[in-house]
Amino acid sequence: MASSSKSKIFLQRYGYDFLLGSIAAVYVITVPYTKVEESFNVQAMHDILHHRLNLDNYDHLEFPGVVPRTFLGALLVSIIASPFVLTASLLHLPKFYALLIVRMALGGIVLYTLRFFRHQIRNKFGHQVEAFFVILTATQFHFLFYCTRPLPNILALSLVNLAYGYWFEGRFYAALNSLIFATAVLRCDMLLLLCPIGLQLLLTKKISVWGALKHCTGMALFCIGLTILVDSIMWKRLLWPEFEVFWFNSVLNKSSEWGTHAFHWYFTSALPRSLLAAYPLSLFGLFVDRRVRSFTFPVLAFILLYSKLPHKELRFIISSVPIFNLSASIASNRIMMKLCNLSGSSLDQGIKFCSQMTILDYEHLSGSCPCFISDKLEFCLKDVHVRLLRGLSRIMQLFKLCKF
Repeated sequence: MASSSKSKIFLQRYGYDFLLGSIAAVYVITVPYTKVEESFNVQAMHDILHHRLNLDNYDHLEFPGVVPRTFLGALLVSIIASPFVLTASLLHLPKFYALLIVRMALGGIVLYTLRFFRHQIRNKFGHQVEAFFVILTATQFHFLFYCTRPLPNILALSLVNLAYGYWFEGRFYAALNSLIFATAVLRCDMLLLLCPIGLQLLLTKKISVWGALKHCTGMALFCIGLTILVDSIMWKRLLWPEFEVFWFNSVLNKSSEWGTHAFHWYFTSALPRSLLAAYPLSLFGLFVDRRVRSFTFPVLAFILLYSKLPHKELRFIISSVPIFNLSASIASNRIMMKLCNLSGSSLDQGIKFCSQMTILDYEHLSGSCPCFISDKLEFCLKDVHVRLLRGLSRIMQLFKLCKF
């Protein structure tokens, strides 16, 4: 009885995290290798963990890449992963396992910050909306796949999740400071998200110009000084990496040499593929709850501003997915409550029914192998069936144990 009670408590506290983390871990194991955009951070983490202070042996000095990147993100992930990598080394395991470890460490960071954001969703919108948020996130491929990829966008995503959480919590200057760190250190294009959120907070008088200068100027100077200090040592020249990236991508517009898409591509291709059913639901959510509009409109502005850049990739706007999922979760909760009122079903039965309608039935994957496209590293699943009456039968108890 005691062990059963402990299991219930564990699932109530960490069941959602276990579900999302398990799916992300499956992606790490099934797609373990990296694509070219991830090469710098992968090699940087390898060098930090194995060469340590012997900078002359670091790979980036011989193969610097198109633009320099900061070492701060790779350093943080390496510090967290180092005990596990050391254990793998003592067990004489191949370095391949170190790659899996650092990718799972990165996924853990992103999902931990998503947990913080999810808790603010629960506090503001209720347990049911939080449940739908988890369901939608679990059924989407791209977010949980990318959360373990060592890309600058994903390193910045963890700070964006924190910013969303602080934003919902009412700690507006903390939200802005999180985005400032992400912009100055990890990914300069987060400026396109920082500006709409900051402008909205100013227009709604939740912050003041003087307050923003007072609370955020110091953070901006600290971030710039930190990245210049660390990366100048690592690159052996005076350097602010994200300023050079900004100059290369935005001012010189040389990123377009890697391909271009139409202005509407994010709205007509990237978001539909990444959000799936949450895409139309997120639009419906704007109408059913006015509160979500103030959070969604700055994110829409972020995507519109990003659409001006000819070179487009889904990972550039991956940080918008949690907000769209929130709006979709609010819409799903409203639809579910209407259905329960019409049918006379209980709330738990409604959530169970809606979960079964939205979860992919993985039982049928045993007869069809995933198709891996190596040049783009896209993960395609064939013969995946969506069922109405089954789907989440094996893990539905987890959702029952979590308090809605």
